[in-house]
Amino acid sequence: MRVAVLSGGVGGARFVQGLVDVVAPEDVTVIGNVGDDVEVLGLHVSPDLDSILYALAGLNDEERGWGRASESWRALETVAELGGETWFQLGDLDLGLHLVRTQALRSGESLSRVTERLARSLGIATHVLPATDDPLRTWIDTPAGSFPFQEWFVARGHSDEVDGVRFEGEAAPAPGVLEALEKAEIVLIAPSNPYVSIAPILAVDAIREALAARRVPAVAVSPLIGGRAVRGPADRMLARLAGGTWPAHVAAQYTGLIDALLVDEADADDLEGLGEVHALVTRTLMSDPDARRRLAEAALGWVPA
Repeated sequence: MRVAVLSGGVGGARFVQGLVDVVAPEDVTVIGNVGDDVEVLGLHVSPDLDSILYALAGLNDEERGWGRASESWRALETVAELGGETWFQLGDLDLGLHLVRTQALRSGESLSRVTERLARSLGIATHVLPATDDPLRTWIDTPAGSFPFQEWFVARGHSDEVDGVRFEGEAAPAPGVLEALEKAEIVLIAPSNPYVSIAPILAVDAIREALAARRVPAVAVSPLIGGRAVRGPADRMLARLAGGTWPAHVAAQYTGLIDALLVDEADADDLEGLGEVHALVTRTLMSDPDARRRLAEAALGWVPA
């Protein structure tokens, strides 16, 4: 089965881990968010793509939820001693990837090309694509002002309430993205924040248009359990921007783009307002590899009536 999945970082990466346990990895294409990309100490960092790569390579830190396992921070300690910026944590192992990516981008290589090369070097058979090779950046509008995503999320600890999310930059799909959507037998949207993980992907007009014109099922996985986010600000953002955290509020972020929404058992009594979107109910907490596989199987197993 050929699968295309739109994904953000930590939650999406865990979902993709389960997906490649039940589908041949080479039949899966992950289309990753790059709205979070940021330059740190002169290095180009793609946090969501990196989370996906590390998870698929078995290098991710399961406890912390981001970055690499067995990480150390000696380089960052030196940066602090020298008066450099340390608000965005770059571990010693993690630095190697950013150095290689930054050098490649400065030599003229595209983000999609270097991402493919990094994936192969890490032994990953799954196709990992950025949504776009063009600069597309997420900005967060808050009562305290407007901030680039990472400044709001990391430096300010996403403590500011969100009045709006917008994207700067004209972007075309990266090579292979539209082809993956056209060839897919099912399209999945990972349990990622609809506003800051999936919306930047859909901000690429041709991707949204391709998803709207799909001829195959499209299933989104809700990132909420009992109306609450497992981690991150998705529940706060939905409550403020969409008016609530029921499954219908999640589905409304994908109007015309999905056929079904996979929700947790804790939300089974709050399924009103979904309209033509089918509700699929299962346990969605990805607490271990078996749970990740079960969630992927539930998403893949839906067949339109």
